[in-house]
Amino acid sequence: MCAIAAPAGAAPEGTLTYGVFWIDPPDQWDTKSPWRDPRVRQAARHAIDRNTINQAETLGFSLPTGSIIPRSFEFALAFEPQAYDPGMAKKLLAETGYPNGFDAGDFHPFPPCDSMGEALAGSLQAVGIRTKIRTMERASFLTAWRERKLKGLIVGITGASGNAATRLEAYVSKGGIYTTGVIPGVEDLFQRQAREMDRATRGTMVHQIQQILHDRAMQIPIYELAFLWGVGPRVEEAGVDRIKGFAYSGPYEDLRLKRQP
Repeated sequence: MCAIAAPAGAAPEGTLTYGVFWIDPPDQWDTKSPWRDPRVRQAARHAIDRNTINQAETLGFSLPTGSIIPRSFEFALAFEPQAYDPGMAKKLLAETGYPNGFDAGDFHPFPPCDSMGEALAGSLQAVGIRTKIRTMERASFLTAWRERKLKGLIVGITGASGNAATRLEAYVSKGGIYTTGVIPGVEDLFQRQAREMDRATRGTMVHQIQQILHDRAMQIPIYELAFLWGVGPRVEEAGVDRIKGFAYSGPYEDLRLKRQP
């Protein structure tokens, strides 16, 4: 699991964070790759059994999504996830010339979420998108992603705060630290919104970017992460959910223990 399990019988609260899981197919920028066709990426979206993975990883508390941006962020445009429909996924693959699926190369789970990576790879395997799990230590993984050395499929997650524009900057803008390719129209909108002083106009442009990314299936979103907290009997005030969207107890100095008799 990529979250801390609560004790048996406990009722987690305030669990949603700013973290979002998604699959990035960097090979979509390769003109010879099957991922170049948006229908293949749509097929992958339909192949993912988000509810089962959510139940296994976070006891069902995470929120399946169709975007890499949390719904709570300023300028966020909410998208529901594609329905889990293996039949539709296979149909789309057949339409693009892959009735028997294809070898998609390496699958890189976000460390240490190996069990989630295996579940995601299994969903893709069921419709014919075959991968091989490649696990890495987190620092090596992030360095390789930043240096554009990872091929195949990458499971991404970020819990960085901000708004929709700051989330987009890191992953779809030309200067983004993890951007693997750029759509000229998206880049133009991003640069113009960054200079725009009118809030409403800026919001409209950020919405347009998100709509383009969604329509072209540039990423394969999974869910907004719910982090589960386990609070021991000695804790009087844990600090969980005091900072909205923050996955941990914070501020740490506000943690209080019960007086011992």
